[in-house]
Amino acid sequence: MVNIVWLLLIIGGLVVSAMHGTMLSVTEAVMTSSEKAVEIAFGFIGIMTLWLGMARIAEESGMMRALSRLMSPLVSRLFPGIPKEHPAMGNMLMNMSANILGMGGAATPFGLKAMEELQKLNTVKDRASANMITFLAVNTASINLIPATVIALRVAAGSHNPTEIVGPTILATTISSVVAVIVDRLLRYWHRDANPNG
Repeated sequence: MVNIVWLLLIIGGLVVSAMHGTMLSVTEAVMTSSEKAVEIAFGFIGIMTLWLGMARIAEESGMMRALSRLMSPLVSRLFPGIPKEHPAMGNMLMNMSANILGMGGAATPFGLKAMEELQKLNTVKDRASANMITFLAVNTASINLIPATVIALRVAAGSHNPTEIVGPTILATTISSVVAVIVDRLLRYWHRDANPNG
């Protein structure tokens, strides 16, 4: 579906450009943008390699596991009914820790594994459980202490102070996480009251 939308946008842009006689400007813009994209990609490679190396060090040194242990009491309250020793809990903690440290690539496998384990606990297999929905909300709105990808993009784009995004990112992601948890709790209570048997 997204491919069709992009195709329609490209064709629509070309048709409008041809109707207004600005095809030369479109061609120049395509060439300039392609050149800039390659420059940004090469700049991005260096900084992402640095952050991925840092992520690996954090993982190997046990920093992610320590953060997981620190978050365990809070996460247990967020996901009632899941035993602390269950594999779903471990994977969710590792996913959240990786997200907090700005390691989206490392977080994804843990998130997928957590969903698999949560599905095993799900009594209604064709519908997401309340814990699955909560995990998705928390994962999507996750607090991010080190926005490595955004910093890398800012470095590649030639920003004079690429790390100035850190403070606003922490504030915005903290607010989004709090809102996600509050809305999730409200919807859980509303759904329980509306459907006492489900």
